[in-house]
Amino acid sequence: MFDSIFREYDIRGIYQKDLNEQSVKAIGICLGNVMKSRGVKSVSVGYDARVSARDLFGYLVSGFNAAGLEIYDIGMLPTPVGYFSVFTDKFDANVMITGSHNPKEYNGFKITIKKDSYFGDDLQALKDAVNKFIASGGVVEDNFSAIKFDILSSYVDFYAKEFSHLKGLKTKIICDAGNGVAGITLMPIAKALGLEFNVLYPEPDGEFPNHHPDPSEEKNIKELKEALKNGYDIGFGFDGDADRIAVLTPKRTIKGDDLAYLYAKNMKNPRVLGEVKCSQNMYDEIDKIGKSFMGKTGHSNIKKAMKELNIDMAAEVSGHIFFKERFFGFDDGVYAMIRVLELIANGFDLDGELDKLPKLYSTDEMKIKADDESKFKIIEALKIELNRANNGLPKIVDIIDIDGVRIKFENGWGLVRASNTTPVIVTRFEANSEQNMLEIQNGVIALVDKIMANINA
Repeated sequence: MFDSIFREYDIRGIYQKDLNEQSVKAIGICLGNVMKSRGVKSVSVGYDARVSARDLFGYLVSGFNAAGLEIYDIGMLPTPVGYFSVFTDKFDANVMITGSHNPKEYNGFKITIKKDSYFGDDLQALKDAVNKFIASGGVVEDNFSAIKFDILSSYVDFYAKEFSHLKGLKTKIICDAGNGVAGITLMPIAKALGLEFNVLYPEPDGEFPNHHPDPSEEKNIKELKEALKNGYDIGFGFDGDADRIAVLTPKRTIKGDDLAYLYAKNMKNPRVLGEVKCSQNMYDEIDKIGKSFMGKTGHSNIKKAMKELNIDMAAEVSGHIFFKERFFGFDDGVYAMIRVLELIANGFDLDGELDKLPKLYSTDEMKIKADDESKFKIIEALKIELNRANNGLPKIVDIIDIDGVRIKFENGWGLVRASNTTPVIVTRFEANSEQNMLEIQNGVIALVDKIMANINA
């Protein structure tokens, strides 16, 4: 009944339709049993600003109580603070109830067990257990018992201690919390470090009355851009659960791959993991000062690869930044912001450093609607077409298929991959000239359109 909510990285669906009392209580007891089998005794549960959060909290906690776990209510917080509660050895596991950047009717669960993301095959096994529980007529009684726990103070104390050298920084900072939960941590951290912050829409409001909290969309950072014309030095935008960041100077919006390059310049022999959407500049320039790696998109995939490859820092173009160096290895928009401020304090000219990079022309992410059933079939069909001699594309130098298809040409590259969270095909293109970029873009899109037409015929 509820197969579609079990995604690659997390559980996500529409409140009441997909995530309701029946499904979430079943998730709670089945996930609770998994946790107990892995030695979990205590689990922290938090949530973002969505209006459905408290209902889902009650259903999930009822399931956890039925499974016999010790539950701690850490309240409304950014997702990274939930991760922090596990990585600082306060609890054995964490679940954050969050819809991230999805529309307001969505919600979901991001799960961490013993410092590892719970995803992929584990989520599919959980799906089977949940379906079996529901089919058997299993019932979970209401039991909302949970111990209140203040993890926010420890989180703020961490910044006050680790970044005390930033106290008194005179940089004028403007942030946009977008009525998500970023303001919950931004305000006390700014106070602890004595920073000159102004925060737009810091009040959590699950209706998101001012704009949708997705800073990767140009329409959602217009006010930040306007503010930067009025005397601010740097701006930061956050998504709904504050695990993702946008960084703006008066001159440009700095994407996650460019951020990775800037961070790496302030690290010794950095080992940096990028994803398939990252610019070739990031890989080439980091290889001059350290070692770069390319991996799959998605926070769970990245955390797993970081551990396996001994990575210092990882980045997604969308603004998920993961620091293992001096941090815990999970994505945290607020921590990423503080590390940008540290660069500034150390005398880095962000725009100046980026202006030195070879000039490349790239698109933003371009999304093609495709239902969840057909999007992966499209990718498999594309792989076949790319090996045909008359596919209409420039000469192909290499094909990287670790996550969708990244097609490398002599003058640039194109990416086509199926989103693991939404019913779309994601594309991105980059080349050494605008003409070459458009040639690659038009050729690849035409090929995808042809495949989609055949599949839908």
